Amino acid sequence: MLKNSFLFLLFLLVSNPVIAQTANVYEISFENAVHHEAQIKAVFSNLDDGPLEVRMSRTSPGRYAIHNFAKNVYAVSATDGQGNELEISRPNPQQWDVTGHDGTVVFEYTLFANRGDGTYSQVDETHAHLNIPATFAYARNYMYRPVEITFNLRNDLNWKVATQLKYEGETTYSAPDGYYFMDSPIEIADFHLREEMVDGQLIRLALHTPANDNEVNEYFSKVMAIVNEQQDVFGELPDFDFGEYTFLSCYMPNASGDGMEHRNSTIVTNRKPIEEALANTSIGTVSHEFFHAWNVERIRPASLEPFDFEEANMSGELWFAEGFTSYYTGLTLVRAGIWTEEEYTERLAGSINRVFNSPGIQFFNPIEMSYRAPFVDAATSIDPTNNENIFVSYYTYGSVLGLALDLSLRNRSDNKNLDDYFKLVWQKYGKTEIPYSIRDLHAALTEYTDQRFADNFFDRYVYNTEMPEYAGLLREFGIEMEKANPGRPTLGNSLMEVEGGFQLRRNAIKGTPLYEAGIQSTDLITSIGGRTILPGVEIEEILEERRPGQTITIKYERYGEERTARVRLMEDQSYQTNLIRRPTRTVRAKRDAWLGTE
Repeated sequence: MLKNSFLFLLFLLVSNPVIAQTANVYEISFENAVHHEAQIKAVFSNLDDGPLEVRMSRTSPGRYAIHNFAKNVYAVSATDGQGNELEISRPNPQQWDVTGHDGTVVFEYTLFANRGDGTYSQVDETHAHLNIPATFAYARNYMYRPVEITFNLRNDLNWKVATQLKYEGETTYSAPDGYYFMDSPIEIADFHLREEMVDGQLIRLALHTPANDNEVNEYFSKVMAIVNEQQDVFGELPDFDFGEYTFLSCYMPNASGDGMEHRNSTIVTNRKPIEEALANTSIGTVSHEFFHAWNVERIRPASLEPFDFEEANMSGELWFAEGFTSYYTGLTLVRAGIWTEEEYTERLAGSINRVFNSPGIQFFNPIEMSYRAPFVDAATSIDPTNNENIFVSYYTYGSVLGLALDLSLRNRSDNKNLDDYFKLVWQKYGKTEIPYSIRDLHAALTEYTDQRFADNFFDRYVYNTEMPEYAGLLREFGIEMEKANPGRPTLGNSLMEVEGGFQLRRNAIKGTPLYEAGIQSTDLITSIGGRTILPGVEIEEILEERRPGQTITIKYERYGEERTARVRLMEDQSYQTNLIRRPTRTVRAKRDAWLGTE
């Protein structure tokens, strides 16, 4: 089948000069799926004289760090249009230079793929889960050309294709150019399919997971509730290319938890056991990724245009692109009735704690935190970092700034809100697809409110590292923010039991008792407050008779040497957020308008 379809592709190239001149043509097969291999052929024709530079990407749309996808490519060969073998050289680890061609290069290789998430690809007998940059080599100087791809499906596995690519018939799909192709993930499996029209556009869920029809129907109803709530935020859906948006959801034991936005689709994955009910699996990720259809895919930072497939992509706007999207992730779920008010408000404390109590905000504002994405966004390294003390996720940092901005707007006398600010940004930069800068966001907030309000927010919280006064803001909406454990003493770091005592799980956090005492993550703590650490003992049990401000002795070993430190206990700084059960009528109305429960 592979040989015959390949000959058919060559016939098309010869007989149809439009395709030969304009399209890069791919074919992929999965005969050895059981061992995670795919066979790929690419036909690049009508080429200029000189070597053809064929590359694997080092990055992937929606990811900001380097990923060397070429490491899983092997058995590479190249022939010309007559089937003659061509010489291949390797100028760098990501590239193959093909020389001596006749204007056509047929480039073939084997791909090993065994990670099912939003960045990588996975091929086995349950599915072919394909992220394009991790799967398909591209011709470096021909990304502007249209792309056609044919999938040789495993009929014995009842496989079907789900993708945002344009359907051309049978198992052939197309993309208008290489950039769109690289942004178009593919799920090939025996999946559940649900569809619904919304304002003349098709919303589609391709769900690869063991589940019965009732479970899938209920899940799809929640997906559509998310779609409808987020459409209300912006006032309309984007104009999806080809009039379709596809949720590619894969919840399987062999998948890895992830979510990745794309222009007209999203890939959402989860490591779900076969016997586990579908329920609300990854529904928060679904909410997050669909919001990206507006915010980042079309409301697009100028720093990410054009996306670079050869180098890391750095942006100072991720606190807005990812962080404000994270704020709407949970807000959408409560507005859609998937979470209760209690569930939503209790979760607010987690994000506030991670930012409010982090020493990282001493070093970087939200813009600079965003710049660190190439180091942390699924990036890999073997050397230790000090991220515990210098980094706060731009997802979390941005989400609590989104919360503060929304509540501050709603607390004004002129009835403003973040939804309407987003409508303005959508009209100015999203619907028009004019890439924005941070100064553009600042100017849009000025236009929506006034100079004083906008300058105050950006000067204090975006260009600087001040924290909004969350307790007062939340109280205006009937939510109490207070110390979770008032009067409880703590060492300020997470400890784990090891043989012979306790060790820090990670670096000591700046400003905590253990940090001030100079205790390191490799030290073995053997005694706290005169009490020897025995197996099964809990740190809370050791400290329960102590109080904040009290000084105790800690004994620890460093490289076999016993040491002693005097440590002053601190009060637990974590907060909790809870609904005020009997708010005033005015406060209740403000909360209902915010959470969509009016």
